[in-house]
Amino acid sequence: MSNEEPKVGHDPFPLPDVDDLELVRVLRAAGDPARLVIIERLSDGDYHPCNLTDYRLDIHKTTLSHHFKVLRESGLTRTRVTGREHAVQLRRDALDARWPGLLDTLVAAAVRDDPDAQAAPGVSAAG
Repeated sequence: MSNEEPKVGHDPFPLPDVDDLELVRVLRAAGDPARLVIIERLSDGDYHPCNLTDYRLDIHKTTLSHHFKVLRESGLTRTRVTGREHAVQLRRDALDARWPGLLDTLVAAAVRDDPDAQAAPGVSAAG
């Protein structure tokens, strides 16, 4: 184990470039019901903490962490680290540039399938 400090500006969770995003990988990540709930919750475009209470999921914390990892590695989300706190945000800008309307369709499906879900303003559940 190294005692070296991380480099200033080092990103512990690098993102794939928008041109490297793969539709199959994105859809596979979004295809899990728990991850679809997370996507719906993040649809407002804000950063949200990585904790169980924000996502209405009856899963273990380690399972939630796995879901965040799958979403991040597929290119759907970005993670901001501040000290020991992690927050996650949808990469709406990159995804809309690559596949316009994809996120809105996913969120509309999540809201339609989950009566407790709340779409962000501007996202129609009629999709």
